[in-house]
Amino acid sequence: MYKSIYVAATSQHVGKTTSTLGLVAAFMKKGVKVGYCKPVGQKSLYLNNMEVDKDAILFADLMKFKLDADIHSPVILGKGATSAFIDHPENYAYPERIKYAAEQLYQENELVIYEGTGHPGVGSIVDLSNADVAQMINAGVIMVVEGGIGSTIDMLSLCLAKFQLLNAPIIGVIINKVKPAKIDKVRTYVGQYLKTINLPLLGIIPYDKSLAFPLMKTVAKAINGIVSFNEDQLDNKVEDILAGSLIDLDELKSSKDLLLVVSAQRVDDAIEKIHSISNLVGLDKSPLSGIVATGHGSIGGSCLEYIKEHKIPVVRTSLDTYGSVLKISRIEVKINRSTPWKVARAIELIEKNVDMDALLEQMKIKDKV
Repeated sequence: MYKSIYVAATSQHVGKTTSTLGLVAAFMKKGVKVGYCKPVGQKSLYLNNMEVDKDAILFADLMKFKLDADIHSPVILGKGATSAFIDHPENYAYPERIKYAAEQLYQENELVIYEGTGHPGVGSIVDLSNADVAQMINAGVIMVVEGGIGSTIDMLSLCLAKFQLLNAPIIGVIINKVKPAKIDKVRTYVGQYLKTINLPLLGIIPYDKSLAFPLMKTVAKAINGIVSFNEDQLDNKVEDILAGSLIDLDELKSSKDLLLVVSAQRVDDAIEKIHSISNLVGLDKSPLSGIVATGHGSIGGSCLEYIKEHKIPVVRTSLDTYGSVLKISRIEVKINRSTPWKVARAIELIEKNVDMDALLEQMKIKDKV
């Protein structure tokens, strides 16, 4: 039998879901029967008349379990939930819900992995901070922190205090999104700090640009755009941006899944250049995964044939080109069911960079007889 793991992080968008995905898959490959729970969720969907956290849906797909809101997503803190709790806390049996989910999962699995929410203090308003929940279910905590040295140590010092205050045991630390050239330096200096506080460094995950690629549907939402053509292709991923009608030959030769962001009045000129260069360098298919047409003006001419032939989604926005690029560059991207390549890459990164055998040995409950 194994203990449970609670995956927490120093802030949002640091890599809780990425790390949880990789850990779940790696344990499963080693033959461990693993259960999953998102005890406190904030972003939910309705599925088969159930309100469940979005991440729980992703893990149900990955792990092939029948999704049960009471077990896999027991508490949702949606809009208005916190004020309603403050007004009438007696109406909300949140701890009982989480404990019930834990009991059911423990009965059926050797190891249960819980995915935290936001930074360690999220949920405190209803007495369900990440530290509160980890302590409540007696889970060992893996803390995920973004790569660096000074900033990483500062954030760890701040965030670990919340768990230590409640005596929630810390299993170790995963450092995520570290630039490959700085991995050795981060390992040396952050590793030294962790030794002084008696915590193991479980792994260092290199920054992977592909995990930050947005989908066209995310781009459309970020710029409040309207889809004009090929709406069924909005799951196309975007690896890089071509801004304006000045098209670079080398960029087209070395890149794919490009997003063209250009004034609606210049779309035809840009497409003509891209088409000509593609023929020149022998590209078999269009390098474009999408087009954002900015400002006013109609899209017509020969570019429509190109758009239809290559099934390129086109999004219109009232923003100018600069404003559109700025908003797109600020998109925070999460792994979800529409990004299977990210799921596969997240699993690969954890398997390659976290010592799963050592972690597995550490998580065993020793025979007390």
